[in-house]
Amino acid sequence: MQLVVARIGRAHGIKGEVTVEVRTDEPELRLGPGAVLATEPATTGPLTIETGRVHSGRLLLRFEGVRDRTGAEALRNTLLIADVDPEELPEDPEEFYDHQLMDLDVVLADGTEIGRITEITHLPSQDLFIVERPDGTEVMIPFVEEIVSEIDLEEQRAVITPPPGLIDESEAVVVSSRDEESAAAEAGSGSREPGSASDAVESGKDD
Repeated sequence: MQLVVARIGRAHGIKGEVTVEVRTDEPELRLGPGAVLATEPATTGPLTIETGRVHSGRLLLRFEGVRDRTGAEALRNTLLIADVDPEELPEDPEEFYDHQLMDLDVVLADGTEIGRITEITHLPSQDLFIVERPDGTEVMIPFVEEIVSEIDLEEQRAVITPPPGLIDESEAVVVSSRDEESAAAEAGSGSREPGSASDAVESGKDD
């Protein structure tokens, strides 16, 4: 089975190095020197990693046969694809390969159906599930412990506990600046009653 493990970004320097957007939780295994990777578009590869290093928080790779900036720039936006045994699992039981998560049913803790995972987006700060809802719309679910409470591969489902506004924007509570000023004035005058908190709950949906 083939998995996308990185996307090539800009050239770095003049000696053929490129930045890469890592799309694997195991870069040391998938993107180490000597690794031979297929590519998309296929005509660009296969590519063999010659060296790798981290610079300013970004992984830099150099491939065999690529010796200058021109060659590196020609690889920009190429996807790097590794062959992975479909039975292979990550060493950490709390980690999952993309193919394990695709098509899982997404449900609330009470069993309410939200939709189905159709795509997984890897961002620098976190991963996102792109979930297709029964009506054809999509919602983005951050793959973080606070929201995704359980991944059950046997039942083929992901259980989520979303904050207000993540699934249904109408549930988000928005406090206007005027309300905030009124609340601050009340707090300052000591007239605020116990239990009358007016903290804003923002939508967890990414822009």
